[in-house]
Amino acid sequence: MASENLEQAIARAGGPVELLRNTDYPAYTFPVAPEFTNWRSEQRSWAESVAVLDLSHHMTDLVMRGEGLVELLSSISTNTFENFRPMVAKQMVGVNHAGFVIGDGILFNLGDEGVDLVGHHLLIDWVRYNIERSGLAIETQLDGNSTVREGPPIFYRYQLQGPRAPEVLEKLLGGPAPSIAFFHIGEFEIAGRRVRGLRHGMAGQPGFEFFGPYADAPTVLDAFLEAGADLGICRVGAKAYSSTPLESGWVPTPLPAIFGDELRAYREWLPAARAGSLAGSLFSERIEDYYLTPFDLGLGRSVRFDHDFVGREALERVADRPSKRKVTLIWDPDDVASVVKSQLTPGTPAKFIDFPKSRYGLYQFDAVLVGDERVGVSTDCGYVTFDQLYMSLACVDEAFAESGQRVEVLWGEDPISRKAQVEAHRQVRLRATVAPAPFHEYARSAYRGIQR
Repeated sequence: MASENLEQAIARAGGPVELLRNTDYPAYTFPVAPEFTNWRSEQRSWAESVAVLDLSHHMTDLVMRGEGLVELLSSISTNTFENFRPMVAKQMVGVNHAGFVIGDGILFNLGDEGVDLVGHHLLIDWVRYNIERSGLAIETQLDGNSTVREGPPIFYRYQLQGPRAPEVLEKLLGGPAPSIAFFHIGEFEIAGRRVRGLRHGMAGQPGFEFFGPYADAPTVLDAFLEAGADLGICRVGAKAYSSTPLESGWVPTPLPAIFGDELRAYREWLPAARAGSLAGSLFSERIEDYYLTPFDLGLGRSVRFDHDFVGREALERVADRPSKRKVTLIWDPDDVASVVKSQLTPGTPAKFIDFPKSRYGLYQFDAVLVGDERVGVSTDCGYVTFDQLYMSLACVDEAFAESGQRVEVLWGEDPISRKAQVEAHRQVRLRATVAPAPFHEYARSAYRGIQR
């Protein structure tokens, strides 16, 4: 029997919101050790010393080669490709015809080895679909993450970052690390192995994302750990790693805007099992109420009108007057504590708040309120040990986006969905204060200052 496609699943469920709210598809998992020491110390390491984060297992790779590839990618990407050349990467953003985000990922130009799109499957599926229907002779190699793949990945990926990361590199290279621009790729020799490194940071701190053939992974990892032994180097497990977007200001999984009539053929191509699940207090029968533009998500730097692409006309209409802004919400500590206390006292508790992350679906959408007015949505939420703050990334109306603005996060579902991840609970309002995103000044300036 053929597997169910997304369009069939929507028809069976009675609509996309009904399907996604009640699908047992857990929040994104990271198939590495949960902790190597403890997640609190591991979180602090990238702010205070140096951290090694293993990115080898949780992301999907799509390696592509062939004539016409760049032109095709350009036609479905908001990004400019004028500056896309070997040893350069970019954060590719794909949108639908109305300018709402389908997904984003990191596009590596590896020269003769092809172009590698790395990230969640959401954008990768959209790219694969467009390649298949293009008729172009483009070769693709799909390498799923370690929860679905048999055998090892193509590449290892290790993020080395933190204030002492340059010292580790200096010891490994026998001298200062070369100056490499943000989102450019350098070549190194580490422990006798050829290693490439993307100048990039996963938690808003200085660092590199090193990658190479997976067979070299143990040798390279051992070299990092040995070089950083007296510098406080720390391996980071899945729990701490999952919180990195809170500091880098990247919203990991916006709901893909693929449910309009114009994308019916795509939904008929896409297996329902890849659709994901919707969690949170925002409840609307209109799937469009969950859509976000690149400008809403702080990805406006990746929108360039120097080429034709799907959604261009729609984005041109809002580019100079975006209605929402990405911010950080600092949750009130007393209100967070009251949710925890509700688990320990008689009566129906509030929705469980987990540490360090509290997403319970692939797409987390909690309503942000001022009085009875909904002024935005809160997405990724969790605890940051270095700042001792519970926070979330949110997209709020411009009128309420200034730092210091007081809002409330509506926490918990009503009606309660049928997802296995959701227990009986009651909704509560949690006070929060608007702050910039990314939260730390370094991440807002030096780390993300370069347009690409």
